[in-house]
Amino acid sequence: MRTIVDLPDSQISELSMLEKHRNTSRAQLIREAIARYLKAEIAPEDAGFGAWQRAGEQQDGVAYQQALRAEWDR
Repeated sequence: MRTIVDLPDSQISELSMLEKHRNTSRAQLIREAIARYLKAEIAPEDAGFGAWQRAGEQQDGVAYQQALRAEWDR
């Protein structure tokens, strides 16, 4: 699918230099940049889900936070 995007001259210039350096097309560079952006924006939402849980330990999130914070005073 084609998409039209207006970019400032400074970004076009930098993309042109990168095109030559990497020997690739501007379109490919933009596709890679968008893929990285989407991964960074979408992945963190799921990355931390359930991170507070420990294997075999049933503890709610607030209790876990309180236990961690209690360590700060030691």
